[in-house]
Amino acid sequence: MASGPGLPDSLVLEIFLHLPHKAVLSAGFTCRQWFAVSRDEFLWKELFYNYYCIPRSVPRHPAAVSWYREFKRLYDCIPCVEVQTLKEHHDQVLHLAFSHRGHRFSSCSKDCTVKLWDTERSDGTISLVHSSSMRQFNWGYTQFSQFNADDTLLLVSGVYLGPHHSSSGEIAVISLENYTLLSRVRNKPYDVFGCWLNETHLISGNLHWIGNMTSCSVLWLNKAFQDIESENVNVVKRLFKIQNINASTIRTVMVAHCRRHDSPDLLLDYEAQSQAKAQAQRTQQHQPLFFDLGNTDSEEEEDEHDEEEDEERGEKRGSGHLPSCNPSGIQHVIHGHQSIAKWDRELETKVARLMGRRRTKAPDPNLVTPTAPGEGEDKTYLIFTTGSLTYSPHQIGIKRIMPDQMTTCGPVLGEERSTDEFFDSLDHVIDIHGHIIGMGLSPDHRYLYVNSRAWPAGCVISDPMSPPPIAEEIDLHVIDLKSLREERRSLRAHRAFTPNDECFFIFLDVSRDFVASGAEDKHGYIWDRHYNICLARLKHDDVVNSVAFSPADQELLLSASDDSTIKVWRSPRMVRLAEALQQPPRARKLLSSLFGHRNANLNGKP
Repeated sequence: MASGPGLPDSLVLEIFLHLPHKAVLSAGFTCRQWFAVSRDEFLWKELFYNYYCIPRSVPRHPAAVSWYREFKRLYDCIPCVEVQTLKEHHDQVLHLAFSHRGHRFSSCSKDCTVKLWDTERSDGTISLVHSSSMRQFNWGYTQFSQFNADDTLLLVSGVYLGPHHSSSGEIAVISLENYTLLSRVRNKPYDVFGCWLNETHLISGNLHWIGNMTSCSVLWLNKAFQDIESENVNVVKRLFKIQNINASTIRTVMVAHCRRHDSPDLLLDYEAQSQAKAQAQRTQQHQPLFFDLGNTDSEEEEDEHDEEEDEERGEKRGSGHLPSCNPSGIQHVIHGHQSIAKWDRELETKVARLMGRRRTKAPDPNLVTPTAPGEGEDKTYLIFTTGSLTYSPHQIGIKRIMPDQMTTCGPVLGEERSTDEFFDSLDHVIDIHGHIIGMGLSPDHRYLYVNSRAWPAGCVISDPMSPPPIAEEIDLHVIDLKSLREERRSLRAHRAFTPNDECFFIFLDVSRDFVASGAEDKHGYIWDRHYNICLARLKHDDVVNSVAFSPADQELLLSASDDSTIKVWRSPRMVRLAEALQQPPRARKLLSSLFGHRNANLNGKP
């Protein structure tokens, strides 16, 4: 029986525009005409914006070659499929860190161990390689770890056992060749965490109280090998000495190398978003873009169901979890100053400010300046959380590290000062107007992502020991380290519930295209960096403390939780490939032939 004339392409396209993407793909297999229409660029552009609810003003990803492939990337390449659960830890897992090659990762836990894992097994599973307990060094738990640049050494940061309000910690350096302990460095407060400056030198902190509300943070450069060499050469040198007021301290140090700022992995295009906000009133002062990316209705219902357990979890976590500000990390400040009269605190702050102006080295405006296009200067920044109004961390401080400060050679106390220059000034400060609970650098070190819980708009802090209430919603700020200003602030889907004095650090991680974070609502979250949309929620049975992308493959993600587990997540695409490889050789050959023939004709599907 002869078939009648086919529908015109325009009519088929109009029909496809009213179908979900899966129906469009299925209809494309009906005939050649429908297949051709089902790959139409205009069609997939409409499907893309409608499905992901992205504002039309946001352009396509700069590296995308077609709307169809871009839809496929967001649909098929997100690490949202749980493929393995690691249960070797026996208490809350606090932090995860990948090696730079991505072949191994480390984990820290309340069980006071640091564990090393192998990610390159032939069967695709992850296995435990080594475990070290730090109990013998009087540690209460391990809280943070970081591989050095050539993946030969591991920095492990921990918290000392001691008085309830103690803030002392320690950093250990472990050789990854034979797992021997190379050195130990005191670190106070422990929520400085510590970080590598280069392959052989690391940064630690110390804290000296000058008064009831005033202190001095000293940041030290330490050589990783501190055995026999220490008799003949310097193994430690003071980098910076910074005055703290209003009970604030320096915490959470990290190093950003700016050598790739002119050729980033992903140059975020904010111009289109700015044009979308053109109707709003403009001020001469730069304002970051704000996006509300809250939960869907179904997610809100699930969150309401979880909130009953959140109160119990908050009580459980109040017994001293992970710093930045848990009871053992900040209440030593709070308890020590509750009995001091407010008038006395105000007087001390005024005196401290006066002393700081007279005793602080004048800042050099040329050290930290927005980098001009094509300048190509290799700057190194030390980035940390700090504050000036209250004890809760609410500012990002930046100090430039000069080339002569990259080694412990030279005077032990660093650069010579006159008697009037007792403190170092901060080169740049960015106020977040909220409690900072997490930071992470993009792989190219161009952008700094900051988790914070906002203060009420227009609030005034009259007592540094009584910071404003903080929001349950977590804001994710994006700071461009090239222009040194905040570019975007998004009200994300993740949430936290603990109050100011119990607030703890939630680690986030950034890959080339995605950013992920933990949260207190028992989920990890993944967003696309360019489109600023939430792509996946990763479920745990308790608070998610840390997430980590593999630097070798952003379709592999790890998440660590208070439920004592580490979950391994891979993308749907990688899961299908792994399943195909597990087929018997003959079946695999048939599948390969079938899929190869289909892909040659149909160019694949999400």
